[in-house]
Amino acid sequence: MPTNPIKITAEPTADPNICKFTVDIPLSPARTINCRNKDAAQGAPLLEALFNVDGIREVLISGSVITIAKSGSDSWPVLGKMIGATIRGAIESGQPLIPDNWGTKPPSENNLYQAVERILATRVNPGVSTHGGKVELVDVKGTSVYLRLSGGCQGCGAANVTLRQGIEKAIRAQLPEVTEVIDITDHASGKNPFYKTTRTDGSPL
Repeated sequence: MPTNPIKITAEPTADPNICKFTVDIPLSPARTINCRNKDAAQGAPLLEALFNVDGIREVLISGSVITIAKSGSDSWPVLGKMIGATIRGAIESGQPLIPDNWGTKPPSENNLYQAVERILATRVNPGVSTHGGKVELVDVKGTSVYLRLSGGCQGCGAANVTLRQGIEKAIRAQLPEVTEVIDITDHASGKNPFYKTTRTDGSPL
């Protein structure tokens, strides 16, 4: 734990939603760390603490520089004070900020399951529900995700387009560790598809 006061300097960027914070001690000297959500931050005390600050969307750490993207409406002067206090608290705790083996192992199936469920609830199902569809998480095995589509998505002629270009992209954008997204839907039993199987001209997502 440093004995001198920790100096942190904030530097705005051309993007109003991104700000750089330079700390006067190295945080991750050996590698660059990129973390996109709270679930992925598990096991790294500094990242966990930062994602506990409301409005933080993504964290990039390189050397002594932390680049943070925000999603909330709080201004950087307000958010910056909370971020600065969080960084200082993590450093002063004496814990390893980012363990050497962090990010080298795939997340547990339980953590991945919870993360995918959250993405479906907040990013996927609000879109497909406008067309009478629903996407259900059935299982996670290793880094493979198994989904079932229902309602307007079951038997829909654009289901594969929706799966690959909409659902899978949404999941892997937040969880790059996911290696495959598998649809186990019985599409032949679909009773009210949004697009008939003869139509493949679009995706409802």
